[in-house]
Amino acid sequence: MYAVFQSGGKQHRVSEGQTLRLEKLDVETGATVEFDKVLLVANGEEVKVGAPLVEGGKVTAEVVQHGRGDKIKIVKFRRRKHSRKQQGHRQWFTEVKITGINA
Repeated sequence: MYAVFQSGGKQHRVSEGQTLRLEKLDVETGATVEFDKVLLVANGEEVKVGAPLVEGGKVTAEVVQHGRGDKIKIVKFRRRKHSRKQQGHRQWFTEVKITGINA
C-alpha cells in the first residue's frame, strides 16, 4: 500500500514504515503529524485517485528529528573584472517516519 501526498509544495510517494525528509515543519520531535492533502492511494489493484484530493485520505507520521541539509555553494564569477562572490546555504528539514495510511 502506498500513497502520494503534498507537503511543502512538493509531492511525496510513501508507504508505511518509510522515513523521508520534508521541508521544515513547526512541530516538536516525537509528535504525530497528519497530512490530509492526499492525491492518490493504492492498495494492490485498487487505486483511488483524487480530483484533486482523495476524500477521507490521511497520512500519519511521527517526527524523528529536525536538522539542516548539506551545504551548497553559490558562486557569482565576473570574468575579466577580478571579482567574484561566493555564498553558502543549508536548508532546514524535518525527518518523519510514516506510521499509517488511511483512505
